[in-house]
Amino acid sequence: MSVQRVALVEDDADMRAATAQLLALAGFTVDAFTAAQPALDAIDAAYAGVVVTDVRMPHMSGIELFHTLHARDATLPVILVTGHGDVAMAVDALKAGAWDFLTKPFDPAALVAAVTRAATARALALDNRRLRALAETDDDAGLIGADPAIRRLREMIPVLASADLDLFIEGESGTGKELLARLIHRAGKRARHRFLALACAALPDTLIDSELFAATGEASVAAANRGTLFLDDVDQASRALQARLVPLIEERAIRPSGGRPAIPLDLRVIATGGEPAARGAEAMLPALFYRLAAVRLWMPPLRERREDVAALFAHLAGLSAARLRRAVPAMSAGVRDHLAAHDWPGNVRELANYAGRFVLGLEDAAPADAAADPQAADTSLPDRVAAFERDAIVQAVLASPGDIGGAITRLGLPRKTFYYKVQRHGIDLTALRQRREPR
Repeated sequence: MSVQRVALVEDDADMRAATAQLLALAGFTVDAFTAAQPALDAIDAAYAGVVVTDVRMPHMSGIELFHTLHARDATLPVILVTGHGDVAMAVDALKAGAWDFLTKPFDPAALVAAVTRAATARALALDNRRLRALAETDDDAGLIGADPAIRRLREMIPVLASADLDLFIEGESGTGKELLARLIHRAGKRARHRFLALACAALPDTLIDSELFAATGEASVAAANRGTLFLDDVDQASRALQARLVPLIEERAIRPSGGRPAIPLDLRVIATGGEPAARGAEAMLPALFYRLAAVRLWMPPLRERREDVAALFAHLAGLSAARLRRAVPAMSAGVRDHLAAHDWPGNVRELANYAGRFVLGLEDAAPADAAADPQAADTSLPDRVAAFERDAIVQAVLASPGDIGGAITRLGLPRKTFYYKVQRHGIDLTALRQRREPR
């Protein structure tokens, strides 16, 4: 377990110093507070630690502190340290959700043991919270593919995340521009704060002042403070909206209507637009474009990365099957031919929709395949996904000229991972190399 924090709230200076030393020697990082209110100001729902508090303190008791913290985050463990006269109150708090209580004078080993158990539970609760947050997003597919442009974008994500520059991502609709923006946001210091997505093409001019540039509100730019403001399809925004965005990006502040003072904001701006040739030179105000385009990125269309289609389809079909709680059907020759021949003008979004229809049985499910494998309908989801994976590796090896490095490049896998999967799926590379036709 990584180092955990303990918020120690104790008004007695000697007791506070001794307890802090005990916890520090046990490997904890201690945040010491002399009263409840400073602790409340410092502890939020993301606090990666445990609270240990005395019960009897001036102004706000430890019991009141517990109830306030519990209302803020019911999974935050609070350990109460009580005198003998406060045991009844501590028991009531325990029934209300407090983690534990110790009576004075407490056994140092008992405190360390209680804090250790609570820290383990807190770490698990925060991990589950992060997993749930990721599961609720639509971008859990990541940037999948072996295309050189996609590999380069994957490599750039940590660099761009730490650079904190404004970005302008160009490309056709459905190529994954918002996905790239979210991955950059997640990888940087702003990940704990809001990713506010604004559909510029759909925002009426009548809402620019009343909602977008309001001083408060969920749809206000101010809600993205310390986070990322994502301007989707900014090249399709009205001239009025583009004109209002220019001072926002220049000054990092909004000026509410009515002559009220400007509100400074700490923002990173990531914008998207169509490919330059399609959107035309007049689509964006030059003042806006040049302020946004500190770094320009390009998302290639799916028709220019055909080698990625099979791997993307397999992954998206697996995601759809998990979401719909259905088995992945056997892939027919018709589906495979469609994946290879179709131009995918809707790009990854169109492919994801096709994968969803495939899982629901609304696309060609090829009875020939099912007849050849009468157990197919009973195959588990992991087995179906593994079959997709095995087929993708076999096809990559067959299509790669020269040595096996070509297949590894096509699949976008680390070399060790490739050989691990080859061994796991029982693939005979020697036999495949003998079958491979020269290109």
